[in-house]
Amino acid sequence: MPADYEELARHGISVQGAIVIARYGGSWRGIKPKVAAEHGAVGCIIYSDPHEDGYFAGDTYPAGAWRPKDGVQRGSVEDLPLYPGDPLTPGVGAKPGVKRLAIGDAATITKIPVLPISYGDAEPLLQAIGGAVAPEAWRGALGFTYHMGPGPAKVHLKVKSNWDTKTIYDVIGRIPGAQYPDEWIIRGNHHDAWVNGAQDPLSGQVALLEEARALGELLKTGWRPKRTIIYAAWDGEEAALLGSTEWVEEHAEELDQKADVYINSDVVARGFLSMGGSHTLEKFINDVTRGIDDPEKHISIWKRSQLASIAEPSAAQDRAEARERPDLRIKPLGSGSDFTPFLQHLGIASLDLGFGGEENGGVYHSAYDDFYWFTHFSDTNFLYCHAMAQTAGSAVMRLADADLLPLEFGDFAETIQKYVHELEALANTERDETVERNREIGEGLFDATSDPREKYVAPTAEAVPPYLNLTPLENSAALLTHSADRYARAWQKSGAARGEMPDPEVSAEVNRLLRQSERKLLSAGGLPGRPWYKHEIYAPGFYTGYAVKTLPAVREAIEQKKWSEVDADVSTVAQILADEAALIDAAAAKLAPSNP
Repeated sequence: MPADYEELARHGISVQGAIVIARYGGSWRGIKPKVAAEHGAVGCIIYSDPHEDGYFAGDTYPAGAWRPKDGVQRGSVEDLPLYPGDPLTPGVGAKPGVKRLAIGDAATITKIPVLPISYGDAEPLLQAIGGAVAPEAWRGALGFTYHMGPGPAKVHLKVKSNWDTKTIYDVIGRIPGAQYPDEWIIRGNHHDAWVNGAQDPLSGQVALLEEARALGELLKTGWRPKRTIIYAAWDGEEAALLGSTEWVEEHAEELDQKADVYINSDVVARGFLSMGGSHTLEKFINDVTRGIDDPEKHISIWKRSQLASIAEPSAAQDRAEARERPDLRIKPLGSGSDFTPFLQHLGIASLDLGFGGEENGGVYHSAYDDFYWFTHFSDTNFLYCHAMAQTAGSAVMRLADADLLPLEFGDFAETIQKYVHELEALANTERDETVERNREIGEGLFDATSDPREKYVAPTAEAVPPYLNLTPLENSAALLTHSADRYARAWQKSGAARGEMPDPEVSAEVNRLLRQSERKLLSAGGLPGRPWYKHEIYAPGFYTGYAVKTLPAVREAIEQKKWSEVDADVSTVAQILADEAALIDAAAAKLAPSNP
């Protein structure tokens, strides 16, 4: 991670012209060669340490669930935070005849060779590294002392790449809507895998297939959904979210006009429900999950997740919130699965659903992710695959048959308020920490090495961050809250809350506005430095890959100390939130014209 290179620099260590070895964890794998190349490295080796993913955690496969010493985690290292999909056709569906970039001009292909290896193969390499003892947080569970480097041993790294173009196959099934055929509910899961892929992705794919089978049985009885339902099995997800991204780019104009909601899944395992997505769907998915039984505990999957949040909160305040807040808070989405192009490129309201947390260990992206492993150490009786089909299938049917789309803006507005407060705290922390660090530097209170033979480079003082004006964001967030309240009152007054539907023409116009509500959160020019990502509320972090950054333009400008960019980013996001508030007001006025 970037901070690790700062630590190396304090010890006088440069990776210029060197090969670096990094262990999995801390961030998505593709960030590791990206940051290494930025600091002048010429190659990158990534290994799985047994401390996180091997015998330190539990018995190894086949006796146990954890990665054996020869297990290698494969995976893409495309620079996903720039754009996913075919590296040679950014923003355009990769069909025959499309103009493609030259390979050397593709920004997302890593600039240095990268190789994943097992901890069995990493052991002699790590033993050959000299230099200072590594910081405690860098040390793993292999049986020797970890050092920082450089050398003295040398490594010869040879990587052969296949640059052929191959065809991939999405499988798309469609049930035409009886009343609103030009409004689409889309449900997807990928079908490709690294090696066997029993858990990733087939545990989610079999749930999707079961949903499709069940809907087929319903069709035989004469049932027809009001909206069109599309089921998609994506190909090429593991390489670069290829199948979903290229399909979205190819059909972008039609999707912009017709797509209401996208529902994604990926991995299913024994345990607790995981919910992420657009916060306008937070209340809806909470309501759906209250009606699905946990197959082992015989309480709702919603209640089980709530109890888990109370028992093991990630922060002290989360326990009280889990007890008192009517809805469980769903996670914002970064990247790493097929919701990415729908949500963050086209602004289609999206959900990402899964189960997990009680599976024993992991053999992620390896040859050991097979049927034996899944049926012995994960969802051994397929009970949670069944629960996944019930959950996502129920959500699809309810969305498809709703006369008014069940988007709600109260939870969304409250979440935006939370994100704005986090930015304020981040700005204050950056300022306070810089002031304190400069004081320590001035007084010589930095952590020098205890080894007199080791070169240690003292940090230098930094410019103190300016006071940032986040008032426009606060004002727009307040506007959003008022608009959300107005829409909730209109929903009640119109009779929609009691199942009384307004005039069909009114419903059609309100649904059109609701469909656009997520689109309104996009900026035409996209995020700074990565215009493919257009969503101003959720994005993968530039240096986190999968992990989300909320209000990403402003947040990353602060984190990366790009102070001159903050005001413009604040202005952009504030205007987007104000426009969203205006759209919500328009929907409320259509729904209940006399609503104040």
